[in-house]
Amino acid sequence: RKRRIRPFVDEHALDDGRHLYLLGEGRLINLAAAEGHPASVMDMSFANQALCLEYIVKNRGTLETRVHPVPEAIDKQIARLKLQSMGIEIDSLTPEQKRYLTSWEEGT
Repeated sequence: RKRRIRPFVDEHALDDGRHLYLLGEGRLINLAAAEGHPASVMDMSFANQALCLEYIVKNRGTLETRVHPVPEAIDKQIARLKLQSMGIEIDSLTPEQKRYLTSWEEGT
């Protein structure tokens, strides 16, 4: 006997009274249920890992033995490349905008 519990979760009642729960009809659940991260997110994750590995190799012998944050330059490089691949450009703040952002006299 098969019963749909919720989308992508089926319960199979076995003759001996046990129940088997099958996810995504037995396929890779993150693909079958489309609840995994899309390629447009994973490409940034893989880029992050690859560039951090390159950073570690280039800086071996100079890094302390501890957990290091991702260098800001790598985060910015990945963001810039991702936006570029989407046809999006980042402009620069004008001097007036910079003054506004650092002023306590204007804005909220």
